Amino acid sequence: MIPSWFAHLPAPPVRSPVLLERLAWPDAESTLQDVLLLPVGAMEQHGPHLPLNTDTVIAQSTCHLASALTGAPVLPALGYSVSLGHTVKWPGTFSLFHETLMLTVREIAQWAAASGWKRLLIVNSHYGNDAALRCAVDRLRHDLGDSLLTATRNTWNLTEEIAGRFTHDAADWHANEAETSLMLFLDPSSVVQERISTADDPDRTAGCVFPHRVAHTSLNGVTGRPSLGAAEQGALLISQMGEALAALIEKARVEHPPLSWAP
Repeated sequence: MIPSWFAHLPAPPVRSPVLLERLAWPDAESTLQDVLLLPVGAMEQHGPHLPLNTDTVIAQSTCHLASALTGAPVLPALGYSVSLGHTVKWPGTFSLFHETLMLTVREIAQWAAASGWKRLLIVNSHYGNDAALRCAVDRLRHDLGDSLLTATRNTWNLTEEIAGRFTHDAADWHANEAETSLMLFLDPSSVVQERISTADDPDRTAGCVFPHRVAHTSLNGVTGRPSLGAAEQGALLISQMGEALAALIEKARVEHPPLSWAP
């Protein structure tokens, strides 16, 4: 199944993504030697103009494009994660605690390893998940050793150029130009476009010592300038993100520990 937005990319891929949930088990078995992708998003407020599943759409779309470019299999996205910092000021945020996400990812990874996959790449699009996912990977590295090589990467900094696209209008960005552009391209019907022009809210975190919750740093849940967003910019950005992830997959397919060691 080819996502409709593929056709509007600067260089559309020639094949569909490999969605594990749509495969019968013999076909899933044929992917065991490849890198398994786990997209992780969030269910949280994204300002007055973007849908609650913005991070999930971005994580999933990045993985789907990379899968179409490489043939790597993609698990269904995790849509609930660590959104504690967004508080309940703006309805629609549903958060897990860090330890819940860590345990969930670890259990998914353990099933992957038991089934025969050897490599798992967690692809995250929500900043609040970063610490929990890195801790989960560290625990999996201890628990599973070389039987399942596991890593986590964030979609917003797959390359320096991509990172610059996300931070140009706010260092502590959220629902900003980059995310707005991506959603205008990936799922424009979910964006309340008449609210974009008045949604800008500046980054108030410069110089802060403590990591304040979003309700203390933003008036409307936005940090950045969504008014600068455009679908054309989103098409270029998701292309860069998918291609960068595809390059990472190619490296992960052949990587082994630099030294051998058995406890």
